[in-house]
Amino acid sequence: MTVSLLFLLVATGALAGFLSGLMGIGGGIVLVPGLYYGLSALGYDPSGLMHLVVGTSLAIMAPTGFSSARAHWKRGAVDKTLLKNIGLGILAGVGVGTVLAHYVSGEGLRAFFAVALMGLALLMLSNPARYAFRDTVPGQPWSGLFGACVGTISTLMGIGGAVMNVPFMSLCRVPMHKAVGTAAALGLFISVPGLIGFMVIGWEAEGLPPLSFGYVNALAWAVIVPFSVMIAPLGAHVAHSLPVEKLRRVFAFFLMILALRMLYEVFHG
Repeated sequence: MTVSLLFLLVATGALAGFLSGLMGIGGGIVLVPGLYYGLSALGYDPSGLMHLVVGTSLAIMAPTGFSSARAHWKRGAVDKTLLKNIGLGILAGVGVGTVLAHYVSGEGLRAFFAVALMGLALLMLSNPARYAFRDTVPGQPWSGLFGACVGTISTLMGIGGAVMNVPFMSLCRVPMHKAVGTAAALGLFISVPGLIGFMVIGWEAEGLPPLSFGYVNALAWAVIVPFSVMIAPLGAHVAHSLPVEKLRRVFAFFLMILALRMLYEVFHG
């Protein structure tokens, strides 16, 4: 069981890192379903498993997100005004998402993930970054309300929110390098308080894999983080020799199929 678990964690981390480097997607979209189906296949109790993989995904994103945000900050690619306006809303949304996660069942959380994943796949297919509907990002309270929605959805999915934050800022004519850098920094507003919240709400949960602290698994964190960071540059290198936009569309269709499968399993066992 231990060898199988380690192999699963290494493979999941490598895949998440490769796809992150190849298409610039957040690792949580890959980590959550990968860990859920892998741990289920290894025989772990599925009742609290979805909460565990969401919380662990948030924990994994904290160090990788910090590294990315720090690099963008040094290049001056983080908009401090947007960071404050959207970030305050995100913090409120993370609190709402954590409370909801505490009361929703594992099946309910899986259904939410599947529906939201389908929406994100459609967002990837439409690629709204090609368009612009406003000349500036709206001020408060709209930026804060948007951030609250992103924080709530991201916390319940175990993702960093960049897949929503970048298109939103691009639609408001924020330069792409600023949008990406600011989204990377905003990811810390989700991952850090989110992982703490999932540790707290899952502290007395039973039937979890070894080295679980609440709904965060330290073994998964320790194995996936280095492999994800190590493989990400390979994905970025391969991206220069492949039609990434076509691959993005193929991956979006794959996510839609995965979401439909998860919904089917929730409602039909």
